[in-house]
Amino acid sequence: MIVEKTTALKIGSLILSNPLLLAPLSGISSLPFRLLAKEQGCGMVCSEMISAEGLLRNRRASEKFLKSCPEERPLAVQIFGSNPQSMAEAAKIIEGYGVDVLDINMGCPVKKVVKGGSGAALLKDPKRLGEILRSVRKAIAIPLTGKIRSGWDEKNINFLEIARVSEECGVNALTLHGRTRTQGYGYKANWDVIAQTKRHLRIPVIGSGDLTSPEAIQYFFVQTNADGAMIGRGALGNPWIFRQTLQILRGSLPEEPSLEEKEGTILRHLRMMVDSQGELRGAREFRKHLIWYTRGLRGSSEFRSQLPHWESPGEMVGRIREFFQTLKTSRLFS
Repeated sequence: MIVEKTTALKIGSLILSNPLLLAPLSGISSLPFRLLAKEQGCGMVCSEMISAEGLLRNRRASEKFLKSCPEERPLAVQIFGSNPQSMAEAAKIIEGYGVDVLDINMGCPVKKVVKGGSGAALLKDPKRLGEILRSVRKAIAIPLTGKIRSGWDEKNINFLEIARVSEECGVNALTLHGRTRTQGYGYKANWDVIAQTKRHLRIPVIGSGDLTSPEAIQYFFVQTNADGAMIGRGALGNPWIFRQTLQILRGSLPEEPSLEEKEGTILRHLRMMVDSQGELRGAREFRKHLIWYTRGLRGSSEFRSQLPHWESPGEMVGRIREFFQTLKTSRLFS
C-alpha cells in the first residue's frame, strides 16, 4: 500500500516541502522539540498554544512561546481566545514576529480553556467563531489556519458546518481532529469525518488523531485523501517518525534510529533545553521527554524510576550514558 503524499503542501502563499506537520503540544512544543522534528523532515512545526488575552496583558511572559530561529522555519503559532478584537490584536503582534502561519485553536478540550469560551467551546457557537476568524483575517496578511474537532459531543457533531464557516471566513487550511470535545484523547479517532471534510472543502484539509506510527499515517492518507497529517503524540520521544513516514510514503522501509543516534539525540535535546530554560528548570522539564525516549528499551522501567532523584544536567547526562552503554554492551553479547 503506497500513497504518494510526499509532495509539497500549499497553505495560502506558503508552500511546505511535504504534508507532515507537528502539532501544537502544550508544555512540549518548545524550540528544542520543534528543531528536532524539523531536522527529521517535518514540513512545518507549530508553537505551543498562546492565550490572546495573556499576550495582550503581558507580552514579555508570552515571548518565550515565540522564541524561534531560522533553522525551524516554516513556523506556525497557535493562539486561543473568545474575543474577536483581542484575537485580532494578538494576531497582529504575532505577525510582527515574522512567523509564517497563524493558527486559531477551536478544538482544545481542556476545561480551563473551554470555560472561558475558547477552544472547543467555539464549536457550540459558530457565529462567534466566524466573528473571530473574520476579525483575525482582516488583521493579518500571513496565511491563516484553524484547528477543530468533529463536534462538542456525540449529539452535536457539526464539523462540516464549522469547516464551511472557516473556509468562508478566509481560513487557508483546516486541521480536523477526529474526536469530539467530550472524547478528549480517548476513544479511537474517527478518520471518516476527515474524509468527509476533504470532499466538501476547497482549501487543504489536514487530519489528526491516532497518527502514532509511519504505517498508521500511510493508512490515514489512503483512507481520507487528506492533504496533510498533523502528528502529536506520535512524535513524543520519537522525532524520527517524520523521517520514517516520509520513507514509507516513498515506498521504502522505515529506517530505525540506532542506539547511538538515540543517545546523541537525547543528549542534544537535554543540552538545548538547559540552554533555553536554565540548568534546573531545563533538566526538570526534560524528564518527561526522557521517559518517552526510553520507552520500550531494555531496563527502561528501572531507569525511569530513578528520574525524580536527578536534579542536575550533569548527573542526568552521566545516567543517560551509563544506560546506553549497558544497552550497547548487551547488544554485543546477545
